Amino acid sequence: MVTRFLGPRYWELVKNWIPTAYTWSAVGAVGLVWATDWWLILDWVPYINGKFKKDN
Repeated sequence: MVTRFLGPRYWELVKNWIPTAYTWSAVGAVGLVWATDWWLILDWVPYINGKFKKDN
């Protein structure tokens, strides 16, 4: 479907930029976790969820 809108030259350029897009997406996700309440997000990670239980 993408090749219908993009020619072969642009399709090759897109394929070359895919690893860079994945890397920046991962950096953005880590930055989002850092900038927001990371306890809220890490509660969804199974291993870390039980590791930092608060004794109230």
